[in-house]
Amino acid sequence: MKITRIDLYERDLPYSGGTYHLSKGRTYTSFGGTFVRLTTDTGLQGWGESTPFGSTYVAAHTRGVRPVIEELAPLLLGRDPRQVDRVNDLMDTALLGHNFAKAPIDIACWDLLGKALEMPVCELLGGATGVPMPTISSIHAGDPEEMRARVADHRARGYRGHSVKIGAADSEGGPALDAERIVACLADRRPGEYFLVDANAGLSPESALRLFSVLPDGLDFVLESPCPTWRETLTVRKRSPYPIILDELVQNDDDLVHAIQTDAADGFGLKVTPAGGLTPGRRQRDIARAAGLTVSVQDTVGSDVAFAAIVHLAATVPPHLLRCVLKTSDMVTLTTARFEPSERDGGVLPPALPGLGIEVDEEVLGAPVMSWSL
Repeated sequence: MKITRIDLYERDLPYSGGTYHLSKGRTYTSFGGTFVRLTTDTGLQGWGESTPFGSTYVAAHTRGVRPVIEELAPLLLGRDPRQVDRVNDLMDTALLGHNFAKAPIDIACWDLLGKALEMPVCELLGGATGVPMPTISSIHAGDPEEMRARVADHRARGYRGHSVKIGAADSEGGPALDAERIVACLADRRPGEYFLVDANAGLSPESALRLFSVLPDGLDFVLESPCPTWRETLTVRKRSPYPIILDELVQNDDDLVHAIQTDAADGFGLKVTPAGGLTPGRRQRDIARAAGLTVSVQDTVGSDVAFAAIVHLAATVPPHLLRCVLKTSDMVTLTTARFEPSERDGGVLPPALPGLGIEVDEEVLGAPVMSWSL
């Protein structure tokens, strides 16, 4: 099998909640999605997606995806997509970094590998555990009672995990407002629910410690990504009464190893696209497992193609270490593919279909903006 054609699509994905509010005054109303289709000499096709969360979340941006794929595509033609590690080696040799732009190629290769072997991707990643995986909401920062209502809405839709965004500036209310947000979102907690309080690297050590001092006792949550640097995070880690989860600081294998060496966290959010796709995501899953870290499998944002990759990787994480999966497709209004995971016991399971188990709607994506062929 060899790659004979590569097509690149771009599509804007409007945020389903109107305006997404993040710490440090960051707001988003839509996200730029890039989709890759690999076609082989057998006629089989594989799909992947990269949708960065704007340009101010991590070092990734929508307009950076196309130039990377333009650089790599000619080198990939004629290659066997089933050799996922060799494809990744080729991309890393040709271009350093830019994992977010390499991810859709890697994911499309896994989709093709599954279709070639007539097996779901999760089985090729080590095998699905068969345990339904809880989904996690993404509750953007706002008025405490309005956030409480959004948690209730997601709870009613079957979500068992909730990621509550904080990071108010002092001019907005600072730690006192963030404490109100946390208390409100946890007020109606149900048995078995899991809460992340996510600052998205928007707190200083001082503001984090002030937050700890005004929170009431007995709240059960984990604090995610409190600060933007390792030094600040380690300072907070030493004095935090809550478990720490990392996200933005862990973008590659080395970051995860550093987090383990410094005892910087108790878990991390494994984001498929920033990791570079399913191949490096598989490695990070195993590194985390060896260290006993808990994992939430997510992505920055994305549509149904991104969600399919999340579900297949998450299905291979041991249940005692897996906290939640992020249903990215719920965060956007556009349906780019048909993806139907099984729903059972308050969780999701990957479909028993070859590859990612998706049927992409090419009419929604429109015509390719760039193509390469042998």
